[in-house]
Amino acid sequence: MWKKTLSAVLFVSALAVSTNASAEAPAPYQITPELEAAAKTEGNVVFYTATDVAVAEKLAELFKSKYPEIAVQVERAGSERVFQRIGQEYSTGIYNADVIETSDAVHFEYFKRQGWLAPMVPQEVADKWPADERDPDGNFAVYRAHLAVMAYRTDLMSEADAPKTWTDLLDPKYKGKMVKAHPGYSGTVMTSTFVLSQLLGWDFFEKLGTQEIMQVQSSTEPPKKLAQGERALEVDGNEYNVFRLIDEGKPIKIVYPDEGTPLAVGNAAVLKQSPHPNAAKLFYAFLFSLEAQQLNSDFGGLRSFHPDVKEKADRTPLSKIKVLHSDPIKLEPEIPTIKANYEKFFGT
Repeated sequence: MWKKTLSAVLFVSALAVSTNASAEAPAPYQITPELEAAAKTEGNVVFYTATDVAVAEKLAELFKSKYPEIAVQVERAGSERVFQRIGQEYSTGIYNADVIETSDAVHFEYFKRQGWLAPMVPQEVADKWPADERDPDGNFAVYRAHLAVMAYRTDLMSEADAPKTWTDLLDPKYKGKMVKAHPGYSGTVMTSTFVLSQLLGWDFFEKLGTQEIMQVQSSTEPPKKLAQGERALEVDGNEYNVFRLIDEGKPIKIVYPDEGTPLAVGNAAVLKQSPHPNAAKLFYAFLFSLEAQQLNSDFGGLRSFHPDVKEKADRTPLSKIKVLHSDPIKLEPEIPTIKANYEKFFGT
């Protein structure tokens, strides 16, 4: 019931988006001894995130190594579940979360309109982030980015037999061999489904739905199914999970199709009703620091907009990949259609 209600509210809100006035972003802030002291007094920060739990926990460990007096409570779920949870909690006056992050940019446009976000701009974001990767009113910024990639097991499928384009996936030889995440659970796959439906049409998904695909929820899951050998080919999944599995020695290779690869951005923000406002402010600034962003790249395989982050040499640079961008303002009113078509074509 909640999910349907929120979807309806979200759709109505989308229609009103153009009427909302913008505010001026607050002045950038730095991490000061006074902020650190106040955060240590609060002693806790609650982080709702859609990033893979291993990466989120690693980031929390790094923060606690700097601030051992502050505990980090990581609450990980798929983007759509994080979105629903925050909406449900705020609609009933429950304020558990301090800092939030999902891979569906539409969510933050909605949270902003609801007035649930606390505008603040870390100095690092003001100095280093591209203008189009942060909210002009200072409500949120892109904490991470990753691609929704096709990938295959090199021990189960030769490079010659592997698909080279999205439409190659419709070949009968791949029937029963693929795994795919769900746009009703994953913000990454919601974004990629929108982008690819615009590029290839819904006819592509209707045909893909006949290929006996293993359906999972989160975009973190298809790479893990490849690693376990349950399927030879993933239709969509997080690039960063694939990077991590390749680093572990799993025989997996990414395909960047000539038509382009969808890019998903993960915004982060501090909630206005944060129960630990100083710890939240400190943790939020930490998320955009060079050391946190470098960890996200090295350990997590995530892409960063921090210009000083160094990517591993064996990864294809973003500049060498044809990237498909998504406009969250255009995506938002299409969400009911995407969910309905997906259920019709994939039966779930």
